[in-house]
Amino acid sequence: MSFFLSFFLSFFLSFFLSFFLSFFPPSAPDQEHVPNAIWVVVGLLNFMAYTLDGVDGKQARRTQSSTPLGELFDHGLDSWACMFFVVTVYSTFGRGPNGVSVFVLYLLLWVVLFSFILSHWEKYNTGILFLPWGYDISQVTITIVYIVTSIVGVEAWYNPFLFNFFYRDLFVAMIVGCGLTVTVPMSLLNYYK
Repeated sequence: MSFFLSFFLSFFLSFFLSFFLSFFPPSAPDQEHVPNAIWVVVGLLNFMAYTLDGVDGKQARRTQSSTPLGELFDHGLDSWACMFFVVTVYSTFGRGPNGVSVFVLYLLLWVVLFSFILSHWEKYNTGILFLPWGYDISQVTITIVYIVTSIVGVEAWYNPFLFNFFYRDLFVAMIVGCGLTVTVPMSLLNYYK
């Protein structure tokens, strides 16, 4: 697979993931939820986009076609993909009393973008892009959530599971927690080494 084809596939798979889910409003009262088959497709697209995003740089270095412009292009597309992954939280967990509020979605978007920018700030200062495990954990978790949603349905996420604690709260805690306990400390540790 060519270097640029890998770039475009990774980005467009992320785009189509959100494109599929955009046809189903998260909280329309008379609208059915996203069909289960779509969740399977979205889970597979997310996995393929994540895998291709991890392979494209290695492929470029292996074929000696790596350039600073290619790296900038790759990270520019990755920054757009961050938005798509966060916005799909609406389709998964919905809005309303048991769903995700607009403020929480906005907070999640900033946490993800801050983690992304912090990792690139670290690369600028150290010369090495070290993506902590928070990114990998979040991508695997999102893929698992999509596949589980295809099996149990969207309604399963609306029920509390422990002491009136909702799954959306666990998901939000994981994203914010990974940002604060993994990304920030690792970036600062690598910067001050």
